[in-house]
Amino acid sequence: MNRQRMLQQLTATSEWDICIIGGGATGLGTALDAASRGYKTLLLEQHDFAKGTSSRSTKLVHGGVRYLQQGNIKLVLEALRERGLLLKNAPHLAHNQQFVVPNYKWWEKPFYGIGLKIYDKMAGRLGLGPSRLLSKEEILELAPTLDPEDLRGGVLYHDGQFDDARLAISIAQTAATHGAALLNYFPVKALLKMQQKVYGVWAIDTLSGKEYEIRSKVVINATGVFTDQIMKMDDPAHERMISPSQGIHIVVDEEFLPGKTAIMIPRTDDGRVLFAVPWHNKIVLGTTDTPVDTIHEEPVPLQEEIDFIIRHIGRYLSRDPQKKDIKSMFAGLRPLVKGNQKTTAALSRDHLISVSETGLISITGGKWTTYRKMAEDVVNIAISKSGLPEKKCITYDMMLYGHDKPLPAFSIEGMSDETLNNCIKMAVTEEMCMTVEDFLSRRTRQLLLDARVAKEAARKTAEYMAVHLQQPDEWINEQVSIFNTLANQYLPI
Repeated sequence: MNRQRMLQQLTATSEWDICIIGGGATGLGTALDAASRGYKTLLLEQHDFAKGTSSRSTKLVHGGVRYLQQGNIKLVLEALRERGLLLKNAPHLAHNQQFVVPNYKWWEKPFYGIGLKIYDKMAGRLGLGPSRLLSKEEILELAPTLDPEDLRGGVLYHDGQFDDARLAISIAQTAATHGAALLNYFPVKALLKMQQKVYGVWAIDTLSGKEYEIRSKVVINATGVFTDQIMKMDDPAHERMISPSQGIHIVVDEEFLPGKTAIMIPRTDDGRVLFAVPWHNKIVLGTTDTPVDTIHEEPVPLQEEIDFIIRHIGRYLSRDPQKKDIKSMFAGLRPLVKGNQKTTAALSRDHLISVSETGLISITGGKWTTYRKMAEDVVNIAISKSGLPEKKCITYDMMLYGHDKPLPAFSIEGMSDETLNNCIKMAVTEEMCMTVEDFLSRRTRQLLLDARVAKEAARKTAEYMAVHLQQPDEWINEQVSIFNTLANQYLPI
């Protein structure tokens, strides 16, 4: 997956079958689905692949215990099925994760025990393992830092865990092997129309400044929280349909939860669930649900969100994390579809596909776990609306790129200069890594794992990247400055 070759493919193609706007989970999944069916497929992303929400998740592939509580059986069934498929198709990046639900009140063990047995049953043949009740001694053996006072036991269950940004790159690489052209740093500035029908897009390569008029039989808007912006390009009178919600995560050292078992706290003060999950030798704590009016490309955790997570997790651990223990923190925006509910925590995570009078197809909502099914659904609609020859989806049991290769480096901490240079070379030449942030945030996960370590590595990263990208010294200084400003937002004040 090389950017120069992708540009050559773009200029050599007079018309695409399907053009996808947005390079997050949904857009990338759609590109893979369409290309693997044999359609000429192009994907354009305004920043880097998975730059937004798709690299800022809780790192879980799950059916959604919370949605079961809400009675959204359809969503849970679909997500559990897709969870099982994802763990089969991307064994290098997704795995079975053991969770415990600690019980401090007499009614919690039977209540959650029954609920999680239903969760098991709903997974059917794609289940990851049976849930079971635990004694106080058993749960403390699995999660020794739980607060033992008044602990009555708990329930153990299984869900999936993954690396979101690395999975996004894997999907992109798989799509490329099927002939898709994918370009990052390529924002769409306008839709091309003729006789009130969309026939392509006008886009700019921000790295070169070159503009392109791109013809396509179908244009799919898969831009997540930016969905309304593309829909307004199509229809200036379009009324906003996305109700964004911010969720943050805090990363701390694994000493706060040693071992391989995650914790799920089933009810916080705002009615959400809270997770403490082992991830790349750190612990991810989250998440929050804060309605926001303004959509930022780089959302920042609010002080009240940080306090919320620290306060709630402190109720369950024998040693409470403090602000000084935060290695990194990050925020993401959920593209929730507007409803009549008063809180964003109650808004639907189901995906929604709409087709405008001009033929623009927009897909929004959903979650990482169901990306494959979302892609299948939107490509089916694109076929039916455009007159493309009908071809069946083949992603159900498709192994994703990298499943048979050595795992990529997730952290660069303690890495030798030679190894770091080799990792950067591969990221630049094979993964379209174009900036220091691309490498330290998404090709590796260093910014999310420990922002201070990432800052210390920024200059050396920029120097190595400059060689492989053939950039001047001014580029190095500019990249270091941009990255350090960004990294400061991942650290508490």
